[in-house]
Amino acid sequence: MDEYGYLIRCAIDMLAFSYAPYSHFKVGAALLAKNGKVYGGCNIENVAFSPTNCAERTAFFRAISEGVREFDAIAVVGGKDGVLTEYSPPCGVCRQVMQEFCNPSEFKIILAVSEKDYKVYTLSELLPLSFDVEL
Repeated sequence: MDEYGYLIRCAIDMLAFSYAPYSHFKVGAALLAKNGKVYGGCNIENVAFSPTNCAERTAFFRAISEGVREFDAIAVVGGKDGVLTEYSPPCGVCRQVMQEFCNPSEFKIILAVSEKDYKVYTLSELLPLSFDVEL
Protein backbone atom coordinates (compact mmCIF):
# COMPACT_ATOMS: atom_id res chain seq x y z
CA MET A 1 0.00 0.00 0.00
CA ASP A 2 1.16 3.54 -0.68
CA GLU A 3 1.23 6.41 1.81
CA TYR A 4 -2.58 6.79 1.96
CA GLY A 5 -3.61 3.16 1.44
CA TYR A 6 -4.02 2.30 5.12
CA LEU A 7 -6.10 5.39 5.83
CA ILE A 8 -8.33 4.68 2.82
CA ARG A 9 -8.76 1.05 3.95
CA CYS A 10 -9.84 2.28 7.40
CA ALA A 11 -12.43 4.58 5.76
CA ILE A 12 -13.73 1.72 3.62
CA ASP A 13 -14.04 -0.46 6.74
CA MET A 14 -16.20 2.22 8.38
CA LEU A 15 -18.85 1.80 5.67
CA ALA A 16 -20.02 -1.32 7.52
CA PHE A 17 -21.19 0.87 10.43
CA SER A 18 -23.05 3.46 8.35
CA TYR A 19 -26.69 4.02 9.28
CA ALA A 20 -28.29 5.25 6.05
CA PRO A 21 -31.83 3.82 5.81
CA TYR A 22 -33.19 6.89 3.99
CA SER A 23 -30.60 7.88 1.39
CA HIS A 24 -28.91 4.47 1.20
CA PHE A 25 -25.71 6.47 0.59
CA LYS A 26 -23.10 5.09 2.95
CA VAL A 27 -20.05 7.15 3.87
CA GLY A 28 -16.93 6.15 5.79
CA ALA A 29 -14.13 8.38 7.01
CA ALA A 30 -10.77 7.83 8.67
CA LEU A 31 -9.11 10.80 10.37
CA LEU A 32 -5.36 10.74 10.99
CA ALA A 33 -4.30 12.67 14.08
CA LYS A 34 -0.81 14.12 14.36
CA ASN A 35 -0.14 11.58 17.16
CA GLY A 36 -0.57 8.78 14.58
CA LYS A 37 -3.93 7.51 15.84
CA VAL A 38 -6.75 6.97 13.33
CA TYR A 39 -10.33 7.84 14.25
CA GLY A 40 -13.07 6.26 12.19
CA GLY A 41 -16.45 7.73 11.39
CA CYS A 42 -19.57 6.85 9.45
CA ASN A 43 -22.69 8.75 8.47
CA ILE A 44 -25.64 8.42 10.83
CA GLU A 45 -28.98 9.46 9.34
CA ASN A 46 -32.18 10.50 11.08
CA VAL A 47 -35.71 10.59 9.71
CA ALA A 48 -35.85 14.33 10.56
CA PHE A 49 -32.76 14.81 8.32
CA SER A 50 -31.35 17.82 10.19
CA PRO A 51 -30.00 15.69 13.08
CA THR A 52 -28.10 13.53 10.56
CA ASN A 53 -24.33 13.50 11.13
CA CYS A 54 -21.77 13.04 8.37
CA ALA A 55 -18.95 10.51 8.59
CA GLU A 56 -16.30 13.23 8.61
CA ARG A 57 -17.84 15.06 11.57
CA THR A 58 -18.38 11.77 13.38
CA ALA A 59 -14.64 11.07 13.10
CA PHE A 60 -13.69 14.60 14.17
CA PHE A 61 -16.09 14.68 17.11
CA ARG A 62 -14.90 11.26 18.24
CA ALA A 63 -11.27 12.43 18.27
CA ILE A 64 -12.08 15.79 19.84
CA SER A 65 -14.13 14.11 22.57
CA GLU A 66 -10.95 12.19 23.48
CA GLY A 67 -8.90 15.39 23.73
CA VAL A 68 -7.20 15.26 20.33
CA ARG A 69 -7.01 18.60 18.52
CA GLU A 70 -4.26 18.22 15.87
CA PHE A 71 -4.79 16.40 12.57
CA ASP A 72 -2.89 15.62 9.38
CA ALA A 73 -5.40 14.05 6.98
CA ILE A 74 -8.79 12.47 6.44
CA ALA A 75 -9.82 9.81 3.92
CA VAL A 76 -13.43 9.83 2.76
CA VAL A 77 -15.29 7.17 0.77
CA GLY A 78 -18.93 6.79 -0.07
CA GLY A 79 -21.48 5.32 -2.40
CA LYS A 80 -25.03 4.14 -2.87
CA ASP A 81 -25.52 1.02 -0.73
CA GLY A 82 -21.80 1.22 0.08
CA VAL A 83 -20.65 0.60 -3.50
CA LEU A 84 -17.76 2.95 -4.23
CA THR A 85 -18.12 4.28 -7.77
CA GLU A 86 -17.22 7.98 -7.48
CA TYR A 87 -15.46 10.43 -5.20
CA SER A 88 -17.52 11.69 -2.25
CA PRO A 89 -16.24 15.08 -1.10
CA PRO A 90 -17.15 16.47 2.33
CA CYS A 91 -20.14 18.79 2.58
CA GLY A 92 -19.66 22.45 3.46
CA VAL A 93 -20.51 21.95 7.13
CA CYS A 94 -17.84 19.24 7.43
CA ARG A 95 -15.30 21.44 5.68
CA GLN A 96 -16.01 24.24 8.16
CA VAL A 97 -15.53 21.83 11.10
CA MET A 98 -12.18 20.82 9.59
CA GLN A 99 -11.27 24.53 9.33
CA GLU A 100 -11.81 24.89 13.08
CA PHE A 101 -9.16 22.29 13.93
CA CYS A 102 -6.78 22.08 10.97
CA ASN A 103 -4.24 24.18 9.15
CA PRO A 104 -6.06 24.60 5.82
CA SER A 105 -2.90 24.77 3.72
CA GLU A 106 -1.49 21.56 5.24
CA PHE A 107 -4.48 19.36 6.10
CA LYS A 108 -5.03 16.70 3.41
CA ILE A 109 -8.43 15.43 2.29
CA ILE A 110 -8.19 12.12 0.42
CA LEU A 111 -11.20 11.26 -1.72
CA ALA A 112 -11.09 7.61 -2.75
CA VAL A 113 -12.93 4.81 -4.48
CA SER A 114 -10.18 2.30 -3.63
CA GLU A 115 -6.72 2.17 -2.08
CA LYS A 116 -5.26 2.86 -5.51
CA ASP A 117 -7.85 5.23 -7.00
CA TYR A 118 -7.90 8.49 -5.07
CA LYS A 119 -7.32 12.24 -5.22
CA VAL A 120 -5.69 14.41 -2.57
CA TYR A 121 -6.66 18.00 -1.84
CA THR A 122 -5.77 20.50 0.84
CA LEU A 123 -8.57 21.96 2.91
CA SER A 124 -7.82 25.41 1.50
CA GLU A 125 -8.45 24.04 -2.02
CA LEU A 126 -11.87 22.71 -1.01
CA LEU A 127 -12.88 25.59 1.27
CA PRO A 128 -11.73 28.94 -0.08
CA LEU A 129 -12.83 32.07 1.80
CA SER A 130 -13.79 30.09 4.91
CA PHE A 131 -14.92 31.46 8.24
CA ASP A 132 -11.93 31.52 10.55
CA VAL A 133 -10.85 33.08 13.83
CA GLU A 134 -9.50 36.17 12.05
CA LEU A 135 -12.92 37.23 10.69
